[in-house]
Amino acid sequence: MKNFASLIKTLDSTNKTTVKVQALTNYFLKANDADKVWTIAILSHRRPPRPVNTTLLRTWASELANIPLWLFEESYHIVGDLAETIALVIPAANQSSDKSLTVFLEEMIALKKKTDQNKKAYLYENWKVLNYYERFVFTKLITGGFRIGVSQKLMTRALAKATEIDEDILAYKLMGNWDPNTISFQQLVLEENESDYLSKPYPFYLAYAIEGEASDLGDIKEWSAEHKWDGIRSQVILRNNELFVWSRGEELVTDKYPEFEKFVGIIPNGTVIDGEILPFPNGTIGTFNDLQTRIGRKNISAALLKKVPVILKAYDILEWEGKDIRQTPFIERRQLLEKLFKGVTERSQNEVAEQSGSAVTERSRSDIPLYLSETMHFNSWDELSQERDRSREMHSEGLMLKRKDSPYLVGRKKGDWWKWKVDPLTIDAVLTYAMRGHGRRSNLFTDYTFALWKDNEEGEKELVTFAKAYSGLTDAEFRKLDAWIKKNTLERFGPVRSVTPHHVFEIAFEGIALSKRHKSGIATRFPRMLRWRKDKNIHEANTLDDLKNLIPSEAKESVE
Repeated sequence: MKNFASLIKTLDSTNKTTVKVQALTNYFLKANDADKVWTIAILSHRRPPRPVNTTLLRTWASELANIPLWLFEESYHIVGDLAETIALVIPAANQSSDKSLTVFLEEMIALKKKTDQNKKAYLYENWKVLNYYERFVFTKLITGGFRIGVSQKLMTRALAKATEIDEDILAYKLMGNWDPNTISFQQLVLEENESDYLSKPYPFYLAYAIEGEASDLGDIKEWSAEHKWDGIRSQVILRNNELFVWSRGEELVTDKYPEFEKFVGIIPNGTVIDGEILPFPNGTIGTFNDLQTRIGRKNISAALLKKVPVILKAYDILEWEGKDIRQTPFIERRQLLEKLFKGVTERSQNEVAEQSGSAVTERSRSDIPLYLSETMHFNSWDELSQERDRSREMHSEGLMLKRKDSPYLVGRKKGDWWKWKVDPLTIDAVLTYAMRGHGRRSNLFTDYTFALWKDNEEGEKELVTFAKAYSGLTDAEFRKLDAWIKKNTLERFGPVRSVTPHHVFEIAFEGIALSKRHKSGIATRFPRMLRWRKDKNIHEANTLDDLKNLIPSEAKESVE
């Protein structure tokens, strides 16, 4: 644990990428193999389940520190991090533990099934003997999560330096559904085993957002364009007559989309498709709100399958006839994808014709949930801009621009792939509640709740909350608003303060839908503050009806 705690301390104390990479490299060179595997797992978000809930952690920590719970809670709201608060309030210890990271994690996994009394005894035993930073890291492992600015790509770069294995190869090895409890460092990183690759996806290639003018990208003839679909990015893998569906979050989701079982036998083995899982109710592309009715469901009922079927919108092919073709130029990969789609369509038509005993026609396509993401035809950036403006009609987020000769790279790279999203929807709303932020903002009120006007039953105007947002302002604006909130608090509800309705903000969001779960009856997607409208008083803010008018007419019938 000493070495891991020291690593976390170094990573947490610097913003320099080179320092972080070197610290990780040194750690991977010195740590034992089991600790290396667990460190890779932790930094790639494969943490073990939380063995103790935060309510018990707060209660037990306040008891050990011999302070009232209310004082612990106030300290927590100021510090902004539960593990750090616990590490600070418990009396200092000058000892250090010789147990390895792996031993601690194995104990924590076993702890989940034990009684609360045993859990409490285990926490006390370790809290009392660990020094401050080890106690902080230990508690972080219990609560599950480090905000230390280390991406999986950065961790992979350091591992590549330590092992002298190519970074892209390592990124591929670390993809998929592996378990740090059962896999060794040798198996995960060092061994070459073909059978291990049967279900493995490739690392996803991610685009940067266009910040200036799209025309700054140069000659339009060098670019291909298609819609940026608003669904779940995924890879569909067909190998050895087996189907694997992976989300961009590296979750194996094959069982969640039984429609795709139809791909087996009709898509050739040795094929990996990159595409978007989209809702397809009534034979048309639905909204992300439609898709949410299936996300997170453990069991998909027949009724839900019928109500919200899904399709795969394919836009790239990464493996063809068992060969990795990611370095092949995009335009050639696209031709292979179109060839694949044509073959699937023909086989599907023949299948329908054989079953019905009729001749093959263009319409005789069985219900194969594979569709091609069509590329656009355009002669100028202005024409493409007009296509972008129509994106919401297509239930897409905007356009994807891909350089025709681009390879399929790993992670987020600038230059060849760009996302050109439509402008966000906006509404002017009133600040009504605030709470402290986290991390470096834990001493400031930076998390806000906003409201819109609505006529109540008596015909009087009242403010109804509809969204929360915590980003979009400058540090100076946050500090100024924090000072105002402290002077204009009406009531306190734990960490939340209600404030005098006074300030208006322009709130931007990507999507909108009706929702029975929200007091306003509306859910917004990715809300954030666009600007502080100091030029407006609260009576000039928008109404709830104004917000409802932004909902597409076809979506008003789709209620969560």
